[in-house]
Amino acid sequence: MLKNILGRIYALYALLLFVITMLIVFIPIWIASFWPEPKPTAFFVGLGRWWMNVYLPLIGCPARLKGQEYFAPGQTYVIVCNHNALMDIPVTTGYVPGANKTLAKASMAKIPVFNVLYKIGSILVDRSSEASRKQSVVDMKHALSLGIHMLLYPEGTRNRTAEPLKAFYDGAFALAIDTQTPLMPSLLFNTRKIQPPGKTFFAWPHPIHYHVLPPISTTGMTRDDLPALKEKVFNLMLDYYVTTKDKL
Repeated sequence: MLKNILGRIYALYALLLFVITMLIVFIPIWIASFWPEPKPTAFFVGLGRWWMNVYLPLIGCPARLKGQEYFAPGQTYVIVCNHNALMDIPVTTGYVPGANKTLAKASMAKIPVFNVLYKIGSILVDRSSEASRKQSVVDMKHALSLGIHMLLYPEGTRNRTAEPLKAFYDGAFALAIDTQTPLMPSLLFNTRKIQPPGKTFFAWPHPIHYHVLPPISTTGMTRDDLPALKEKVFNLMLDYYVTTKDKL
């Protein structure tokens, strides 16, 4: 009972601090939103990294990136990551080296103030609209052509199950193959402990670890190779997660 009360007080503290710090970074990001791409995204991610480096320790959730050396200078990647909590997106966006975007729900862009940040850091899609889904693929390919990494969550939604990973969708793997872009697996640890699934407005402080794994070349691959690529990445991420999670 006491932990439930303290967890909700902490969640309120974390939310209020997020809003306050977001308002501090909002004006420079809003100004940057008028620049041509990829400058707004690069500026947003750079400032976002500073933001998260301040915000996360203040809420008792410092984050550490492992595997930065796998990012080759001048190379763009399709990055795939597991998805357990709402805070996954700001953590990964801030800690991936270089400009990056994710795929996000168009409805989230209707939130005042937050929408400016959301539009710069994301490619928006209305999943109920076939036209929007097709356009999002065009937009992601364009982002890659500009040197912007695409950071995608192949599980589709947050994993609220007891399994380490949910089954992957095809989208990220099709994008990597179609654009012949290296695919980079990555894994977040402990965000599920901070925001446990099934608990409403509850959080608990815990250090975060974000591990990037060696990239996988898609050169010469076709859509026929997609199932094997997806299975390979799923098994690689699953094995790494299971063997690493209890050490952190």
